[in-house]
Amino acid sequence: MIQEFKEFIMKGNVLDMAVGVVIGAAFGKIVESLVKDVIMPPIGLLMGGVDFTNKLAVLKDGATAGPYATVEIAQKAGAVTWNYGLFINTIISFLIVAFAIFMLIKAYNKTKKAEPPAAPPAPPEDVLLLREIRDSLKK
Repeated sequence: MIQEFKEFIMKGNVLDMAVGVVIGAAFGKIVESLVKDVIMPPIGLLMGGVDFTNKLAVLKDGATAGPYATVEIAQKAGAVTWNYGLFINTIISFLIVAFAIFMLIKAYNKTKKAEPPAAPPAPPEDVLLLREIRDSLKK
């Protein structure tokens, strides 16, 4: 059983998947930073200085009554909030990751060379002879 497990782990697919998970996690952090630190600030500025990370709706006040300036303050107060700004950031992050994966798959599919269809095999000599006889009889 241990030998089977070693064979399973050492297969290329498992190692490739492990590398993909590690790279995917790192890529996710890059995209998260891209959305939070690069994309959303200009959008917020265009919308009048709105910080999407702290856009929330208070469903129930906490121990100290609102309004709450940030999601963190609301959570510390024990308020029940609907954090739609964080949700918007997450959607944008997902769209960026999905587009990057789409482009990666598209590039990979382009690199795979489509093999031209194989030429049909030459007909046997007896078929060629029968064709010659048929063509002679037509004339």
